[in-house]
Amino acid sequence: VFVVYLSLKPESLHASPNLSMTWMCLSCCLQIKHMMAFIEQEANEKAEEIDAKAEEEFNIEKGRLVQTQRLKIMEYYEKKEKQIEQQKKIQMSNLMNQARLKVLKARDDMISELLNEARQRLVSVVKDPARYSALMEGLLLQGFYQLLEPKVTVRCRKQDVQLVQASIQRNIPIYKAAVKNNLEVRIDQNNFLSPDISGGVEMYNSDGKIKVSNTLESRLELMAQQMMPEIRVALFGANPNRKFMD
Repeated sequence: VFVVYLSLKPESLHASPNLSMTWMCLSCCLQIKHMMAFIEQEANEKAEEIDAKAEEEFNIEKGRLVQTQRLKIMEYYEKKEKQIEQQKKIQMSNLMNQARLKVLKARDDMISELLNEARQRLVSVVKDPARYSALMEGLLLQGFYQLLEPKVTVRCRKQDVQLVQASIQRNIPIYKAAVKNNLEVRIDQNNFLSPDISGGVEMYNSDGKIKVSNTLESRLELMAQQMMPEIRVALFGANPNRKFMD
């Protein structure tokens, strides 16, 4: 509702038609002006309300997007961190395995050197006639007991033929007395053992299908295999993770 206050007196409006028309125009203009001011104010208030709501929604959406992106970034870097940690574990495991393999190789090399030294010392045994003769008798008698055959063929180095022959003659009576069976032994004069070996013999049954290798090298290898746990303990100490001895 618009109320227009005029300083004109009502009786003066009836006095002059022109003045009455002027007053009506002025009243109409004032009403229109007030209506426009009201509409403009209402429009401004509505616009401000829309702007405020739009800004609020914008801020909410912006916050949501920022939070979403932040979570994505955090997830990405957490995933990267896990990948890096996994790679570190793999690298550490590889390094530990490589170090363990190096230690094992160093230990195996040390044992190989020890066995090579033992092989070289076999030469000193062979050079001692008394020791080598007693050793040869033991190797032959052990082979007879392992084969338990009535006929045995013996192979030896060419330079050991006389020693082997004498040892056989001394061992046959011992074997017969122990097993109560006869024993026929011959030395293979056509196939001697390599002169590169330290000594000892190889023994076969009559058809050659059963073999007993009693060379000094083979006995050393067998002894090394049987005593390997003790050798490792003597060289490197007991393994705390080992529950059984081979």
